[in-house]
Amino acid sequence: HVQLVESGGGSVEAGGSLRLSCVASGDTIGRYCMGWFRQIPDKEREGVAGIESDGSTSYADSVKGRFTVSQDSAKNILYLQMNSLKPEDTAMYYCAARSVCLDLLTAIPHSRWVGQGTQVTV
Repeated sequence: HVQLVESGGGSVEAGGSLRLSCVASGDTIGRYCMGWFRQIPDKEREGVAGIESDGSTSYADSVKGRFTVSQDSAKNILYLQMNSLKPEDTAMYYCAARSVCLDLLTAIPHSRWVGQGTQVTV
């Protein structure tokens, strides 16, 4: 099974940018539906972005036009480029993988394979 390790989080001023990375091992990310979700303590997980094996992407309305999900299959890395960050983007961000892409944005927070998370503070 795939193992996922995120990095790239940190503290940034409003309007700034961060790029999150998710390094996968144990399997190739091209075999999975991949994505990012975030969580604030005592609140439900929120799907942020998803990418399917054919490259099609989906985004939460709250991040459309600001966040971009991509993957480098050769390096086995998933990325989340976050621009124009807002205070409400503050959360722990998790990388996730699942076998089924149906309703990916809704499903990604409930995936079987999830990284340990990286904190983003705006």
